[in-house]
Amino acid sequence: MIRIAVFVSGGGTNLQALIDAEKSGVLRSGRIELVVSSKPGVFALERAAQAGIPAEVVARAACENQADFEGRILRLMEEYRIDLIVLAGFMSILSADFTSRYPRRILNVHPSLIPSFCGKGYYGLKVHEAALAYGVKVTGATVHYVNEIPDGGQIILQKAVDIQPGDTPELLQRRVMEQAEWILLPRATELVAQQLTERSE
Repeated sequence: MIRIAVFVSGGGTNLQALIDAEKSGVLRSGRIELVVSSKPGVFALERAAQAGIPAEVVARAACENQADFEGRILRLMEEYRIDLIVLAGFMSILSADFTSRYPRRILNVHPSLIPSFCGKGYYGLKVHEAALAYGVKVTGATVHYVNEIPDGGQIILQKAVDIQPGDTPELLQRRVMEQAEWILLPRATELVAQQLTERSE
């Protein structure tokens, strides 16, 4: 069984989608063994507690620098013997030093169809604001491998979502979550966990 850590920074709706997928059997090749939050007091930690998953806070603001922040996280990865990392609304960019230790073992979900509206500065509502400002008729979500380039890793899965007349960034964000992110992230996690299982056999 592939040991998974989920990294969060906020409410944890994508974490919940993964927890639900594990319960329903969509995610069966891996098990969530740890939740790591870059912020204390976020609701994602409550979701982890309700699901009986160990959770640790590594507050970016409390760390001296990026190396200190990532060093603390790496110690947790070793302690919990983590095989696969899933970024689920994790608001800190990981350095090349970190990502190179987990090649094709870190996944991220991004709320657009990469290569549109992605890269540095495109996160959360900003992505949906940009899509609406540009006037695109279709947006969506992408799950991709994480490397040293923000949103630059190989694409694993994508799903399109139509933009509706009268959409606000908030309405669009919700629809992309419901119709794409919460479906894609568990599927992609299972896909990669399955591949890792086959590789280790």
